[in-house]
This record gives sequence, C-alpha cells and structure tokens, in this order.
Amino acid sequence: MHVTGTVPPPAPAPQETPAAPADTTGHPGRHARRFGLPVATALVMGNIIGGGIFLLPASVAPYGTISLLAFGVLTVGAIALALVFGRLAERDPRTGGPYVYAREAFGDFAGFLAAWAYWITTWVSNAALAVAAVGYLDVLIPVNDHRWTACLAALVLQWLPALANFAGTRYVGAVQLVSTVLKFVPLLLVAVGGLFFFDPDNLGPFHAGGGSAIGAVSASAAILLFSYLGVESAAVSAGEVKDPRRTVGRATVIGTAGAALVYLLGTLSVFGTVAHDRLVDSGAPFSDAVNAMFGGAWGGWAVALAALVSMTGCLNGWTLLSAQTPYAAAKDGLFPAAFARRRRGVPTVGVGVTVVLASLLTVYNYTSGSAKVFEVLVLVTTFTATVPYLLATAAQIFHLLSGHRDRVDRARLARDAVIASVAAAFSLWLVAGAGYAAVYQGVLFLLAGVLVHAVMAARKQRPKAPAGG
Repeated sequence: MHVTGTVPPPAPAPQETPAAPADTTGHPGRHARRFGLPVATALVMGNIIGGGIFLLPASVAPYGTISLLAFGVLTVGAIALALVFGRLAERDPRTGGPYVYAREAFGDFAGFLAAWAYWITTWVSNAALAVAAVGYLDVLIPVNDHRWTACLAALVLQWLPALANFAGTRYVGAVQLVSTVLKFVPLLLVAVGGLFFFDPDNLGPFHAGGGSAIGAVSASAAILLFSYLGVESAAVSAGEVKDPRRTVGRATVIGTAGAALVYLLGTLSVFGTVAHDRLVDSGAPFSDAVNAMFGGAWGGWAVALAALVSMTGCLNGWTLLSAQTPYAAAKDGLFPAAFARRRRGVPTVGVGVTVVLASLLTVYNYTSGSAKVFEVLVLVTTFTATVPYLLATAAQIFHLLSGHRDRVDRARLARDAVIASVAAAFSLWLVAGAGYAAVYQGVLFLLAGVLVHAVMAARKQRPKAPAGG
C-alpha cells in the first residue's frame, strides 16, 4: 500500500499490499478494516451522490433545460474517467489514486501537483457541502435567520464526520454504507415518482442564458461536475480495498453508473415539477419538488432530512479521501512527514488539517456576505479536480503508447486508447467551462503549491551530515 521512496518502473506490479491498514505502530488495529465490493461501491456512490444532487438543479436552472444536455455529456465523460481509474488501479493498486499514477509516469513534480490539486479539491468541496447542507437544515430547524447560527451549524456538520474518521476506517465504512442506503429511498422517490407529476410547462426555456448554446453547455457542465466528484474514490483508497486490482474497477464503474442514473432521473423530475422561475431562486429544490408533488410541507421536510443524511455521508467519505492522497505523498517526502501518521487505519493529521482548513473557509463564506460563494467554490473545485484527472488520464495514455502494457491484446489496447482520449478531452473541456474567475483562483492555489514543493524537494536533496562530524 505504501509508495516507495523512488519512482518505480512502469511495468512491474506494485511491491506490496499489506493485509490490512496499519496504525501508527505498523500493526493492523481492530478498528481498521479493509473494504469489500459493497463498501467500495458505497464509498464511490456515497461520495458522488452528496450535496450535488440536492442543490445543483437550482444552480444550473438559470441556463435552462440545456443543462440536461450538459448532464448527459457529463455522464459520458464521468464513465470514461471511471473506466480509466479502473484500468490504472488494476495496474497499480496503491493508496493515493491520481497521485500514484501521475508520479509513476511523470515523476515527483507531476505527482505533487496531482496530490496538491486533489487535496485542495477535497477540503474546498467539504466547505461547499457544509454550506449547501445548511440550506436543507433550515427546512427542519430555522438556522439561517442568523448568520452565526448558520455558520455554527455548518461547522458541526463538518466536525461530526471528522470524529467518525478519527475513530477508524471500521466506522468510516459503516457510516458510509448506512448513509448511502438511507438516502436512496427518498432519492428514488423523487427520481421515479416525479415523472408521474411531470409538467412540461415547468421546464422553462431551453436556452435561458445569453451567449452561445455551446458556451451554456460548457458552463453548466462545469458547475455540474461538482456532483460527479468522487468517481476516483475507490482508486484513492485502493490500499484499504480487498483485492484492489479486481474490486476498484468494478466498484468505480458500478458506483458511477448508478449515481448517473439517479442524477439524470432526479434532475429531470425536479425540472418538471418545480416552475422554472421558482427553481432559479430555490435554496432546497428537492424539497420544493416533493411539496409540489404531494402538497403541504411534510414531503419537503422528509427530503430535507434525507439531504442531510446524504451530505453527512458524503462529508464522511470526503474527509477520509482528503487525508489519503497527502498520506501517500508524505510517504515519498513530497508532503510534510506529519501527514504520514496513521491511527486505526486513518491518516489523522491529514483529517485534522483538512477539517480545520474547510472550517476556516466556511467561516470566511459566512463573513463575506456573498450569496454566490457556493457557486464560486464549486467552480474552483471543478478546475482543481481536473488537474489530477487530466494527469491520471495522461498517465494512462503514456502507458498505452509506451507499450508497457497490453502488448498482445490489440482490441483492448484500442478500446482503452479511445476511452482515455474521451476522458482527456472531457477534462480539458471542463477547464474551459469553469470560467476565467475559477481558473484564476485555482491557478493561485496551484502556484502556492509550487512553493511548498520547492521546500520539500530541497529537504529531500539536502546532504546528510557525515557521521561524527
């Protein structure tokens, strides 16, 4: 599971995958447990289906129903990425996901950029999810009446999953499996039941925004990518998965396809049950959809509760992922050594630093007074997420073209090349769709990471003092 200190050659299998996650002493703990296919699939689906499905229909409504077309294109790209991650994990099933793949193919600097960008994505996403969750919590308990009450609620929603992570991977997996199962009943109720209450008059214009149709598809897809973040979840945690060469690919594809089906049906149902002008300003679109379907407020209350369960489960999984990539990078000396400390199978320092940074960003969100901070955070994570996605896809293309794999099976080679090309084009398209402001802020985050890499690289190259000198 651990990445070695030097870049390994591309052809051989990984050196070692221990039987169980280790704690800080190097021995498996009773709170550390490896994930099988059901939990790995739940990790993928639970991380994908988080706050996005409950809030983003309102975020893309200003673009019109053309955003449904963007959802379809996005689904094709997400499944292509899922297949790429499955192939890469089959080749190298170690904890770290895109970081491991980029570093193996292109060296330390590319690996660091993948790890740094992915780490930024995770804790910014946690802040955005917490902000979104408060909107649904307000349906149950009025917390948005006062800014600091809402801020406190958002912080609590982040720290509860962090505490589950500190308890060990055994509890992370249990929370993830339970939250994924619980949230699917109301989601399917809206996704399938909403089709029976579908009113075409609610859809509004096909292209509601200005500019070209292609630009509208790209812009809405960039926002919607936030709802697909997590496709790499099983690959990032490959070291904690049983039989990762076989399980990671299956869990990734099954989880992504299942999430895509729920997304497409759910978004279509919300668009068809909530009037377009109301949806644009909605803070809880799924609650509004259920209220429109059944009348009264009880349905919206139930969906709000389901949304909170969903987002809490998503925060639980993302908190684990936020620590896994820095852990792998720290083992190679590319992140501070403290990120490599583990307890009960969890990199506790990574979890702690991540939740603190996400909390600070959340507090900033509520003190800035901007109503569009959620959308800004979503677009920033779109850009930062495409960096490790693109580097991982480039690593797959590198392995295919360099002839290190699939020497005999030409049909599989051709199929993998087409899938990798689709995933690469998809990633570049999302960077363009994120917009100038998000790319500008994302690049600032990346450039700050370059300075961190310079310090860490210098420490690795520093000559050791001679013994006795």
